Amino acid sequence: MDGVSLDYIKISYAKGDVLFVPPEQMDLIQKYVGAGDAPPKITRLGSQEWSGTKKKVSKAVKELAEEYLRMYAVRQNIQGYAFGQDTVYQAEFEDAFEYVPTDDQIRASEEIKRDMERSVPMDRLLMGDVGFGKTEVAMRAAFKAVMEPKQVAVLVPTTILALQHYNNFRERFRGYPVNIELMCRFRTASQIKKTAKDLKDGKVDILIGTHRILSKDVEFRDLGLLIIDEEQRFGVAHKDRLKLLKENVDTLTLSATPIPRTMHMSLSGIRDMSVLDTPPGEKMEVQTYVMPSDETVIKSAVMNEVNRGGQVFYLYNRVDTIAERALRLRDILPGVRVDYAHGQMNEKELEGKILDFLDGKFDVLVCTTIIENGVDMVNTNTIIIEDADRLGLSQLYQLRGRVGRGSIRAYAYMLYNPAKMMNETASKRLQTIKEFTRFGSGFRIAMRDLQIRGSGNILGAAQSGHFANVGYEMYMRLLSEAVSESSGQAPKRADRICEMDLRTDAFIPKEYIESEEDRIIAYKNIALIKDRSDMERVMDELTDIYSDVPDVTLSLLRVALLKALCVRAGIVKAVRNGRSVMFTFDEGVSYDPAFLSGLSPRFDIRMRQNQDSVRMVYTAPEGADILSGCCDLMELFVCNEAQL
Repeated sequence: MDGVSLDYIKISYAKGDVLFVPPEQMDLIQKYVGAGDAPPKITRLGSQEWSGTKKKVSKAVKELAEEYLRMYAVRQNIQGYAFGQDTVYQAEFEDAFEYVPTDDQIRASEEIKRDMERSVPMDRLLMGDVGFGKTEVAMRAAFKAVMEPKQVAVLVPTTILALQHYNNFRERFRGYPVNIELMCRFRTASQIKKTAKDLKDGKVDILIGTHRILSKDVEFRDLGLLIIDEEQRFGVAHKDRLKLLKENVDTLTLSATPIPRTMHMSLSGIRDMSVLDTPPGEKMEVQTYVMPSDETVIKSAVMNEVNRGGQVFYLYNRVDTIAERALRLRDILPGVRVDYAHGQMNEKELEGKILDFLDGKFDVLVCTTIIENGVDMVNTNTIIIEDADRLGLSQLYQLRGRVGRGSIRAYAYMLYNPAKMMNETASKRLQTIKEFTRFGSGFRIAMRDLQIRGSGNILGAAQSGHFANVGYEMYMRLLSEAVSESSGQAPKRADRICEMDLRTDAFIPKEYIESEEDRIIAYKNIALIKDRSDMERVMDELTDIYSDVPDVTLSLLRVALLKALCVRAGIVKAVRNGRSVMFTFDEGVSYDPAFLSGLSPRFDIRMRQNQDSVRMVYTAPEGADILSGCCDLMELFVCNEAQL
């Protein structure tokens, strides 16, 4: 328009109503994520129906927020055990870690230890994507507890993961007088009975196990720390027992199931959270292939891995024919050692197979989804998943995370039957798992999974209908507001919106970012810019992914920065006319005249005031970049907010 090019998002409402949203306001738009594929109900622009729906949801989430706060208040009033400061042995234990810890691991560990030193029982959630080092952080907390000395319980969802943790803890605590025991179906009845007696007598320092450790016959002499791996995998009965166990005990929950940042904010102050965002330095992304099942592909993938001295997971999720599948693989892979394992094997046989695979006694483990949670086998760097279209998205993501645990490039092959018609949902899952290979993709995977499968019982039956009515982002925003209100915090003032008409070409050319979806993501990231460091970070990211930023996109970045600065400076409108820009201040906003006169030597500004508003006209020098000048001027206003 008028010789100026901009992109807009065009939103269609009911009855032909249309809204065009400029790029600098794209942060106000969220993609609807609801229950399943059913589209949301569309209303007319300005109708009361939408506000009525939001009102109903607000009432429901307020009840949920009050329930959260009641639980939190009860916990805050319980007297727990306050651990002492770190000992010299703690520093020695942490220094013995064979890898260089990430900054996130160090920060999370310090947050957890600070919580343990308080007399209020800890209830902290440690979030981290697959392979980001949650177990090491948990071990540091466990070491602090046993030094008091207090007992530690490590609760995991599967027997294989219990065995894995048992071996890892024993290796990590080697050389220290710490007795670590295992309680799961890999142990005989007499072994479990002896462990239970030793636990009650205080002879066991760390107990690792499945839900068996929640049984009534298992009593701790002096439990100080409870570590729960993937709490959502335990049933209702187990969770009731957990509530009793963790009532006055420090609790650390580990989860690779990503929780969106909005949830983090909404539960701020209700449950403490630490997040591991950074992958270990030596870790490489898993190369992912989605393709029709073919014996030539399988043979090539296995031989490539075996020839470089590695091992292979071959996921075949049908117990009744798994032995036949292993036999067929032996036929097509001469010289390759193949064995199989599944959850219906007896304890001794299953444990033996897993330990033999760990010891490198065979090359290919044909297995069911028993390997899904937390199994960490550094030498296994190829996974082949047969009938991948039959598995859930988060499940595929977790399974892919079983390889690439070290510094060697790993490969994941998601195979499907080419003779079978694949439904749309399965097709979407496979496309998504192929698309999201970057570290930290877990959050995006979870959100896409939520959209494909629906919210199910993630929020509980009472809340899922409200969730579907307004979508995920709006639901979480309303929940965040309800938590603030219920906890007595002042309601946040709605963000000002600065109307901008800068008559500048500011957009992302199609030649620069070809994918429309990727362009929208880039627009949203740009619209979220709050300060100059944000702008520089986004510019670096764009340069890194797409090459040097074009001038029109650089103008867009400056417009986004200017909008954010104007909002903070109390400006509601910025209109350009030639070399000048008129800024209109919000009603009731005024600046100290001495501050304004101090700007005059550097900036050509004139003030205008009438009954309704204060306006400031800035004129850029000839040849200077007008957007850069406006940003420099507004940064001074933001730095001097005290002058308001």
